[in-house]
Amino acid sequence: MDLTTSYLGLSLKNPIVAAPSPLSKNLAGILALEASGASAVVLPSLFEEEIEIESQRFDHFLDLGSESYAEALSYFPRPEQEVKSSEGYLETIRQAKSKTNIPIIASLNGATPGGWLRYAKMMEEAGADALELNLYYLPTDPFEAGHVVETRYMEVVRHCVSSVNIPLSVKIGPYFSSLPNFANQLVDGGARGVVLFNRFYQPDIDLDTLEAVSNLTLSSSNDLRLPLRWTALLSGGTALDFAITTGVHNGQDVIKSMMAGAKVTMVASELLEHGVGRLAGILGEVESWMSAHEYDSIVQMQGSMRQPNVSQPSVYERANYMRELGSLPA
Repeated sequence: MDLTTSYLGLSLKNPIVAAPSPLSKNLAGILALEASGASAVVLPSLFEEEIEIESQRFDHFLDLGSESYAEALSYFPRPEQEVKSSEGYLETIRQAKSKTNIPIIASLNGATPGGWLRYAKMMEEAGADALELNLYYLPTDPFEAGHVVETRYMEVVRHCVSSVNIPLSVKIGPYFSSLPNFANQLVDGGARGVVLFNRFYQPDIDLDTLEAVSNLTLSSSNDLRLPLRWTALLSGGTALDFAITTGVHNGQDVIKSMMAGAKVTMVASELLEHGVGRLAGILGEVESWMSAHEYDSIVQMQGSMRQPNVSQPSVYERANYMRELGSLPA
């Protein structure tokens, strides 16, 4: 069977991409993911805050002792004392490109225009095949309008698009007043793809210590429904390539995502829980289902269950909400 697909203009051997996680933070992990069947790897994000802190630290050491006598030149730190995580990130891209045969997608995480965006070009120069821009900003100011936040997002997107020649995808959360409109803005801004959805880790309250705490909760297949719905609603009406990244745990999740109109699925939680070898198992499940249902290729099924193609299009919309409420027992 033909499992090939395309994403951001990249030809991929199958629709399963390794999502950003600790598994892809170094060359050894990337090689293991490739060996297990990943068609591409997205590196963990380099954060806006990390870059800014590094820049501030560098400026501090450059200024240290600058107004002292010449003998004070010994105050300057030796270069090896400052190991920059951003340089380590770029080196991982270089190593991965020299040792693997799959696309390597770099990732930047931020939400405000600034000097940190110069790293988009540096990632391209290091060899990245594409760039994933992870937009995350939590508006807490009651006087900040939604369109102001979207305008800031689009400034970041346009800056990245204008500074690189590799394709750009944008990873977003579901919290937009009009997600279809924002998708159109991404197209106008030059983005080639969109990743649905960024899975935010919400804080909890510890009733023993009476403190706000943060802990990691892995996703489940139930989390697939939200990106599945929006992919089915939007993928047929925009030039963006869609990637589903939340709730992909087995072969059925991959197949549903393809039918909704996604080009690829991105897997992390399942691999963190069961190991990278699980990738081969998911691919086997996809092939078994395709064989049993007489599908010859991934392309054959892509978009077959978009909203316009199903017998009851309203199932993806508000009418479904009313129908389900009406089915509950009195």
